[in-house]
Amino acid sequence: MDMSNLTDAMASRSYDKIASICDHLMLKVASEGVAFQQDWPYAVHLLAHLYLNDLNSARFLWKSVPAPIKESRPEVAAVWKIGQQLWTRNYAGVYDSIRGFNWSAEIQDFVAAFAERYTGRMLELLMNAYSTISIQDTALFLGMNENDATNYVLQQGWSVDTASQMLTVKKQAVVTEQKIDPSKLQRLTEYVFHLEH
Repeated sequence: MDMSNLTDAMASRSYDKIASICDHLMLKVASEGVAFQQDWPYAVHLLAHLYLNDLNSARFLWKSVPAPIKESRPEVAAVWKIGQQLWTRNYAGVYDSIRGFNWSAEIQDFVAAFAERYTGRMLELLMNAYSTISIQDTALFLGMNENDATNYVLQQGWSVDTASQMLTVKKQAVVTEQKIDPSKLQRLTEYVFHLEH
C-alpha cells in the first residue's frame, strides 16, 4: 500500500487535502481486495474530515472502523471523541477533548492545526451571532481562560467594558454592491442628452 501521497501531505501540512487522499486510497486498496484495516491511519483520516468540518464523513468512517481497532488504538477513539463533541455542539468539550489526550508525534501538529482552525470558526460564529457577549461566554466558545480570550479578541479589534465584563464585537466589513436608483439614472440620461443637444 503506497502511502507516499499521504506522507507528503502531512509533511507539507496540506491538511485540507488529506481527507480526499485517504478516501481515494481507501477505495483503491479496498477495490484491489487488500486487507488494509490493521495498517490504516484511522486517526489521521478521521481528523482530516473533522478538519474540513465534514462531520457526516467522519461519522460514517467511524462506523466502518473495526471494533478491535477502536478498542486497541486509543488515539483513534480520542479523535472520535472530538467528533462527538462537535456533533453535539459542545464547544468547550471540543477543546477539553483536544487537551485531554497525549497525541503522538505523527499527529500532534495536525491536531494543533485543527484546534487553530476550529478557534477561527468559533470566532467567526461569535462575530456573526453577537454584537456584545460576556467574557465568560467568549472564553467558553474559544476554549481559553477569560484573560487569554479577552486578549485574543482585543487583537481582533473587539473592545471590552471591564465594569460589566462584556465584550463588544467588531463586525467584519460587509461588501455590498451599490445599486443605482432608477430616478437618478433617468436624470443622468436627461442631463447627458441635454449636453449633447
